[in-house]
Amino acid sequence: SRMVAFLKSIDSKTWKAVVKVWDHPVVTDKDGNAIAELKSEEEWSKEEDELAFGNSKALNALFNGVDKNMF
Repeated sequence: SRMVAFLKSIDSKTWKAVVKVWDHPVVTDKDGNAIAELKSEEEWSKEEDELAFGNSKALNALFNGVDKNMF
């Protein structure tokens, strides 16, 4: 569809955010197991920050590319 092509044209991380479904980064314990605490944005790794940015770009494109009467 045209929206898929548009999202892919933004960049690959934007499309991957749609396909993979972005999750907020969480704190891990010393063994690497996730605990039920969200990481603050200051603690995000470069990769986590880039994935979040791709998700933001995808959401912006979707919400502004679809007529608001569709929601």
